Amino acid sequence: MGLLEIVLIAVCLSMDAFAVSITIGLSVDKPKIKEFLLPGIYFGSFQALMPLIGYLSGTYFAGSIHGIDHWVAFVLLGAIGGKMIKESFSREEKKIGANPFQFFKMLFLAIATSIDALAVGITFAFFAVNIFSAVIIIGLTTFFISAGGVKIGNICGTKFKAKAEFIGGAILIALGFKILIEHLLF
Repeated sequence: MGLLEIVLIAVCLSMDAFAVSITIGLSVDKPKIKEFLLPGIYFGSFQALMPLIGYLSGTYFAGSIHGIDHWVAFVLLGAIGGKMIKESFSREEKKIGANPFQFFKMLFLAIATSIDALAVGITFAFFAVNIFSAVIIIGLTTFFISAGGVKIGNICGTKFKAKAEFIGGAILIALGFKILIEHLLF
């Protein structure tokens, strides 16, 4: 798996955090610098931590499923992408509440938006991925996209939220197909 695929995965994984950051931006009148950075720090940290945990877990059992690793990656990426596409059509608005920056609220949101990254980390265990470079790319990408999401939410509202989730889901599904095709045909 190359740098381009890791960057695409990083962008796709950050779409949930982006959508939540937009919602946070909607709930804040005039965000201060700290209020742009805080979601990025929480979401970026957890988006980096979860693939590392998934990678470490995946390496534990990678040898026993080596023959079907491409199918595992295809199913995991397809399921995550499908979930994101389904959520992009949801009319339900997620409410953040009065103070979106409370510690436990941010912690819960960071964990909830990074569960998909855990599954992606498992797929990284099956491929020649430098996990430390990958988690840095994923963490920094999510940090910047989340900070930008607060600003966009504050300015534009929910206009981009569904489109971002749909595109992210479609890219993850495409990456799953790419991995499957490469292993079956080449």
